[in-house]
Amino acid sequence: MSFLAELRRRNVIRMAGLYLVGAWLIVQVAATLLPVFEAPGWVMKTLVALLVIGFVPALIISWVFELTPDGLRREDESAPAEPSDSNVSGTAQRMNRMIIVVMLLGLSYFGVDKFVLAPKRDAALVASTALSAQAQAIAVSQVVVNDNSIAVMPFVNMSSDKEQEYFSDGMTEELLNVLAKMPQMKVVARTSVFEFKDKGGDIRDIGRKLGVAHIIEGSVRRDGQQVRVTAQLVRVSDGFHAWSETYDRKLESVFALRGEFLAFEDVAKGAG
Repeated sequence: MSFLAELRRRNVIRMAGLYLVGAWLIVQVAATLLPVFEAPGWVMKTLVALLVIGFVPALIISWVFELTPDGLRREDESAPAEPSDSNVSGTAQRMNRMIIVVMLLGLSYFGVDKFVLAPKRDAALVASTALSAQAQAIAVSQVVVNDNSIAVMPFVNMSSDKEQEYFSDGMTEELLNVLAKMPQMKVVARTSVFEFKDKGGDIRDIGRKLGVAHIIEGSVRRDGQQVRVTAQLVRVSDGFHAWSETYDRKLESVFALRGEFLAFEDVAKGAG
């Protein structure tokens, strides 16, 4: 008799199928019930490990013993040992019925989980996510922002020559340098503000992310030796302009704007 035929006669293959289907059902039920009881993660891992470890002993027991109406008996004590024997045939039938019962239980659980438990879990997850987002929004709104805090967004190069980008960035640097020297002002660092360059977005969201009360944004246009710098001071709380100004200068006198930029300090205080 071949080894495969012997495995079939001793119902080892049936035991393997019965064990795998039963283990799957146990894992599915545990995955549903353990979170309900707030069980730690190691419980599920331990259960899966035990089921994996128990697979080989179950096959060994199926090889050595036979399930009879009188209980488990050693295979060599069962007579005769032919596939047509009534004991062997009865054991196979009982195991087939057990496999069918376990599969029916598995299908029933799958249906209940799919159409009853899953919608409830999804609804609870949506509600939990909404509450978490609401709590986060409340926490953000309750953060106290210093009225003298300000961020200078990278000025936009409005010139047709893209190589003038360095010029608009230079104007941003100049204004940052002026404001940073004012001890009353809390100015966001260059690296933080330049992260938002060319990204756009709601000025209120940007201000909340940077944790400031005001934002300066603007643009630089250059036409030959003529330079136009436009700057606006925006309140983060409502997104409205508190102040706006346009400066037209010759290129050789553009750095004279340094003194005029000092007006941002008084404007920012008044806007707060």
